[in-house]
Amino acid sequence: MPVANENLLGIYLRDRRTKLDPAALGFAATRRRTPGLRREEVAQRANVSPTWYTWLEQGRGGAPSANVLDRIAHALMLTEIEREHIFLLALGRPPEVRYRAVEGVTPRLQRILDALEYSPALVKTFTWDIVGWNRAAAAVLGDGRELAPEHRNILRRIFCDPQVRARQTDWESVARFAVGAFRADVARAGASKEVETLVDELSRISPEFEAIWRDHDVREHGEGIKSLKHPLVGVIALEYSAFAVDGRPDLSMVIYHPATPEDVQRVKTLMKSLPKKAR
Repeated sequence: MPVANENLLGIYLRDRRTKLDPAALGFAATRRRTPGLRREEVAQRANVSPTWYTWLEQGRGGAPSANVLDRIAHALMLTEIEREHIFLLALGRPPEVRYRAVEGVTPRLQRILDALEYSPALVKTFTWDIVGWNRAAAAVLGDGRELAPEHRNILRRIFCDPQVRARQTDWESVARFAVGAFRADVARAGASKEVETLVDELSRISPEFEAIWRDHDVREHGEGIKSLKHPLVGVIALEYSAFAVDGRPDLSMVIYHPATPEDVQRVKTLMKSLPKKAR
């Protein structure tokens, strides 16, 4: 099987190799004619044949397996985007998504959320844990500061929080959509094992969740319109869109934009009731 773009792959591997510091990786730095690691040193770190790795850089090694590409990426200390790049060059496809736990959003991403003044916005993981939100989201969807981190899961709130349930104009449709989109996100992230505990817990607590989960439906989050019944301002119509976070395949951002000027005013009214530092 030929490499998808063997010449560019070889050039890229050579370039990454020359940018590594031999001494920092435990190799002698003396008597080197060129900067960076030698080919045999990369091969040693990746546990592959030096001859085969040399051929790969020369564009004649044949297509490596995904496992070998992962070892080469590790040997060259590639970032996630660099790892994806060599998969595209070698195999013509990105690597399988690798789930990783998320601790929170970066300050820059939080500033983007905060800039959406009257549009509730949140950042969620592939397993639907909320890790970032803005003041509008705190006012309209609920202040995440009031919840323990383990309770900031969207599914847990939909099926276990009576207040969240009461605010839905059509709870069953919302619940079915959420479970279907959650199932698709989990499969895409390769995080099925990581959510087993959550799925088991919700299945025990909620017969409705268990029944919906058994249907095996999948949905795409995409975009649409959501209506909420808020006890202070009545029904709020929100247009929502979901976006990938560039460079963070483990995160997505969901933005809810008030559908009408009246809905904007309702959001403003709710925000006035929040403490100024609520996020």
